[in-house]
Amino acid sequence: MDIATLFGLIIGITLIVYSIAANEGDASYFWNFPSLLLVLGGTIAATFVNYPMRNLWSVFKVVKNAFRRSNYGYQEIIDKFTELAGKARKSGLIALEDDLKNISDNFMRKGIELAINEKDQERLRNYLNLELSNIHKRHTIGQEIFFYMGTYAPAFGMVGTIVGLIIMMKNFTMQKASSLSAFSNAFQFDIAAQFKTLLSGMGLALLTTFYGLLLANLIFIPIGGKLKRRSEEEIMLKEFMIEGILCLHNRDHPLVVREKLNTFVPAKERKEEKIKAPTKK
Repeated sequence: MDIATLFGLIIGITLIVYSIAANEGDASYFWNFPSLLLVLGGTIAATFVNYPMRNLWSVFKVVKNAFRRSNYGYQEIIDKFTELAGKARKSGLIALEDDLKNISDNFMRKGIELAINEKDQERLRNYLNLELSNIHKRHTIGQEIFFYMGTYAPAFGMVGTIVGLIIMMKNFTMQKASSLSAFSNAFQFDIAAQFKTLLSGMGLALLTTFYGLLLANLIFIPIGGKLKRRSEEEIMLKEFMIEGILCLHNRDHPLVVREKLNTFVPAKERKEEKIKAPTKK
């Protein structure tokens, strides 16, 4: 699991709880189920309007990537491509078929399998780039859904606040009219009690804005951003694999393969492989 995502959510919630407690607030003031239901339900409803059902179901598969630890072993893949390059150079691409079952990454395995069967390198490159483009489009949909939800949540928070204020003012007006009809003297109208009711209703109406901003800026937008980072990392890894597959198809020397693939890795993390000098007898 990605500790950063979980840590960020815990810290964010903790800071909000602390700010409430530090100002001697009661946690019950910040809980109102109908307000939360309006914001969350309205956000989900708007998302259903904006996206087809098949895209929404795919979100449940994508969202786990925000909590999954990113562990891309570039050096292990470079070592694997270097090993395969030596084998292909010595025995031909057909010899790599026995190694396909040992490759866990689906994209890399299918790419090498296609390289074995495809003679034209340009067609091979086009196929791999097309596959990469489709992966990127699928990832973009998942990111967009969360970014849009981050837009909808504050909007529905404002809707809830406006609805609450309208109801509050209507009730206040009705209560005042009832009081004036009950007492002939207008000065007997309890102003303090009415203002207390007014302020209490205003605080309740503002809860929807609070929920909308909290959901948008602590959950929806950050998860969308995390998914975007994950997608960029995966796309870069796939581009890295495409270069390795093309090197295999071209039967490049293992040292050339390593040097090309090392360009995707920061200089301080690169593993160099040097040619041993011949020993003198």
